[in-house]
Amino acid sequence: MISLKSQTGLIFDLFFCIVFMPLLVVVGPVHYWWNNFPVFTAIVIAYLYASYFAAKFLELPKLILRRSYYKLAIIAVAALCLTYIVTLYPLPAMDFVIPSMSEYQTRVRNYNIAISIWFMFSVVLSYSITVAFVKELYERLLLQTMAEKQRNEAELAVFKAQISPHFLFNTLNSLYSLVIGTSEKAEDAFIKFTEILKYTYTTIENELVPLSEELNYIQNYIDLQQIRLDNHTKVIFNSSVDNPDALIPPMIFLTFVENAFKYGASVSRDCTIFISFELHNGILSFSTQNAVIKHKDEFRTDMPVGLANCRSRLAGLFPNRHELKTAEDNAVFKVSLTLNLN
Repeated sequence: MISLKSQTGLIFDLFFCIVFMPLLVVVGPVHYWWNNFPVFTAIVIAYLYASYFAAKFLELPKLILRRSYYKLAIIAVAALCLTYIVTLYPLPAMDFVIPSMSEYQTRVRNYNIAISIWFMFSVVLSYSITVAFVKELYERLLLQTMAEKQRNEAELAVFKAQISPHFLFNTLNSLYSLVIGTSEKAEDAFIKFTEILKYTYTTIENELVPLSEELNYIQNYIDLQQIRLDNHTKVIFNSSVDNPDALIPPMIFLTFVENAFKYGASVSRDCTIFISFELHNGILSFSTQNAVIKHKDEFRTDMPVGLANCRSRLAGLFPNRHELKTAEDNAVFKVSLTLNLN
């Protein structure tokens, strides 16, 4: 995906530099200026090239989509001022027999040159913004396609592995009836395991689920893990949510929670796993923290695969609306994810 994005941007840039700008110079009045004002002509051409790449660097479409009107106003004022300064370049006066005619013709020439500069600047800026919007749309479509592909692959994997849901749940109910009364932990584990399976089966085709259901799913997963790990692994699970009905993609946090237990849990030594959810005003903050119990080499070879898949899925589901940070410091691994649900 990164290769496709870079190739697309390179094609647009090459077209502007090799085709668009030379055509604008040849068709427009710029090529007439070269014989009389070579330095001024070079400055104008360089300024137009700089305007294009500056607009690309500033990512104007993203500022427009984010409604960053303050930044847009500053950029617009700066661009207008710079263009006006270019039009003030001191050109030599025209020499006529009648001085008054020389002054008049000089003003007319300067006015025409200024109009030409403003026109070419507008054309270049329009091209730059249009190309940037097309590129932004293409990248979003590419990310969406990748997200749908990953979702379809995940569904296919589930369908390949799944037994008939009715048969599965009926079997679990039969097994549950056999363990009733034998162990309180066994009963609790069966109930939570059944709820986890039911959530997985019922949400695989849903694009969005309420946050409250996702939190309940993660809580069941944590409870089931703690039953398996006995009392050596302590889990501190905090959640502060102002809108439990907020919609999110299902099982988007599961990989991070699974990794926290996979690499930070132990059945023989005491350890603590921290998991936190906060949702305020449409901004969801999720974090995990765990000690790296397993060998660091094994951790580094296994962990990035899951993280890479998560990054791709987040990029497709929340383009420019998420931030994922991971860090390992002193054998402690931390994950911080922020989602803009607005």
